Amino acid sequence: MAAVASGGEGGPAGWGPKLRKLAPGLLVCLAIAIASVWLRNASGIAALNPVVIALLVGLAWRSFQGKQPVLDPGLSFSIRPLLRFAIVLLGLQVTATEVLALGPGALALAVVVVGVTVPAAIWLGRLLGVQPGLAALLGMGTGICGASAIVATNQVVRAKDEDVTYALAVITLCGTVGLVLMPLLAGPLGLDSISYGLWAGASLHEVVQAVGAAAAGGPEAAQSGTVMKLARVMLLAPAIMALGWWVARGAAEGGGTAKVQVPWFAVWFLVMVAVVSTGLVPRIAIDASRFLVPLMMAASVAALGLSTDLKALRARGLAPLGLGVALSLLIATIAFVGVTLIGL
Repeated sequence: MAAVASGGEGGPAGWGPKLRKLAPGLLVCLAIAIASVWLRNASGIAALNPVVIALLVGLAWRSFQGKQPVLDPGLSFSIRPLLRFAIVLLGLQVTATEVLALGPGALALAVVVVGVTVPAAIWLGRLLGVQPGLAALLGMGTGICGASAIVATNQVVRAKDEDVTYALAVITLCGTVGLVLMPLLAGPLGLDSISYGLWAGASLHEVVQAVGAAAAGGPEAAQSGTVMKLARVMLLAPAIMALGWWVARGAAEGGGTAKVQVPWFAVWFLVMVAVVSTGLVPRIAIDASRFLVPLMMAASVAALGLSTDLKALRARGLAPLGLGVALSLLIATIAFVGVTLIGL
């Protein structure tokens, strides 16, 4: 009875010391995240991604303040448990009904761009001398949903923090260039509004980049582009599971264990998609997820910035940037060919 009253290591009394250790780093990450979201909202610039702002602030903090061990427990919590919960909540923003409304041709295109881009990233990465973990991050970020896919993928490939930071920077740069150029290319390429929206939704990395580029083509383009992008987001969970199998197989070939660990957060992401697709989830819960997910993602990426040594980042060289550019061109080409075939 005495042991129960005092609380064990995992009981209520044991949480006090744990929370005190987590508090400094977690509070710093949340403060950066809140400021990043506020800046985006106050500026009115939708393309000003809070995740990117949080990354830059975290990198700047680390550069000026150096490594601060007191923050480490909170940073670790933000990078993993907090992020995984954010990915689960992201599932509330995708419904199967919206995705299925695209039709079989567009759905097939979403599967193809993801199914080709991720393996191509790993193959091209080997040719360019890019580490497999970093190549996988770039492939998932390009093929699925930018920063969200990168930080989710790292839960499986366990790349170094510098690799994650580099991948985020490359994906942001390539996606932003695409956001500017794609609306200019719609006319010369002869795409109507719906086809253009599908092309933007199937090509660009971040959700906000895809939606922003599609919206430049008008309401019909905005709708088709948004739903196409959501179809790619929906593939996040199965892609991570497949990548987990690939990582396990590589470990087995290298003399390690071949155990495939199914990422629980990916499974719960799909569960949330299924639940919200029933139409029974209250609107307030969906709105809450739209508020919380960017905040939690920004906090996680702020933690990555605070954990990243810029000297190690510079050591990666230009090869990963070249890989990111090549993948961006590849996915845009595949998407254009697919949209053209759908329109026939």
